Amino acid sequence: MMFSIVRRLGRGLLVVLLVTLAVVVLLSFAPGSVAEAILGDAATPEAVAALNSKLGLDEPLWMQYLNWIANAAQGDLGTSPLTGQSVTTAITERLPVTFQLAAMSLVIALVSAVFLAVISVMRPGSPVDRGTAALSSVFLSVPAFVAGPVLIYFFAVELGWAPVAGWNRIGDGIGLNLQSALLPAIAMSLMEIAAFHRLLRTDLMTTLREDFIGAARAKGMNEWYVMFRHALRPSSFSLITLAGINLGRLIGGTVIVETLFSLPGLGQLLASSIVSRDLIMVQGIVAFMAVVYVVINILVDSSYELIDPRVRKVATV
Repeated sequence: MMFSIVRRLGRGLLVVLLVTLAVVVLLSFAPGSVAEAILGDAATPEAVAALNSKLGLDEPLWMQYLNWIANAAQGDLGTSPLTGQSVTTAITERLPVTFQLAAMSLVIALVSAVFLAVISVMRPGSPVDRGTAALSSVFLSVPAFVAGPVLIYFFAVELGWAPVAGWNRIGDGIGLNLQSALLPAIAMSLMEIAAFHRLLRTDLMTTLREDFIGAARAKGMNEWYVMFRHALRPSSFSLITLAGINLGRLIGGTVIVETLFSLPGLGQLLASSIVSRDLIMVQGIVAFMAVVYVVINILVDSSYELIDPRVRKVATV
């Protein structure tokens, strides 16, 4: 067990290194530099070169990366040369917004998908089953950058049920916070609902054909009891794996939604840092998101034994 965890951590570290290295290489091909962003368009080449030397940006790219890795290993993700703010501080300030959006969208997607999948498999081929399949297809074809403006128009502009843009923190009141978070979370959750529903429906249909389900029904157990007590848990492996992977992806994929709704999260900070060529900030945010993604996947793998004791028995054989 310990060896397995260590092996996963080693693979996770390799993923983080490769991702951050890719960021450095890709940004090196982009025109301009952070020195030019700081000094403006009227800056002379001499002034740009002097500022690059002061910031250590005149060193070879591989040397800059190794220096950053050495500092990051000690918990120092660096300081933005553009804003003078610590990368760790910037992430800490903006993480609650991004995490709340990702968590809310995942919860909305899971609850909706479980409900749709259960009512579908209760009567396969029925109008309800066909209707949920059609709804799932619609959700699957509506990405967040399309759903966001539509939700803003109908629920914020026309109905006035939510603010068009901006963010209210929990300290401003739970109601205000949910008003500003609900539409972005729904926009992010639509495609997840479709994916989760299709996956869970397929696994439930397979589980309901198992002998132990037939035995439970033969004992006269209620169909809803059989569904939630015996069928749902062993059908959740693929769903939990996908949900864990998608949570990491949602945390790292809020750029579009946070930009559309003007939310002060990590996604918006990452987008603005890329535009301004703030490599230190981009590296720190990407490294943090990669670590979160790796940790979530390790936790998902470890959760299988808690969901189904049969996995624990197989692992001990």
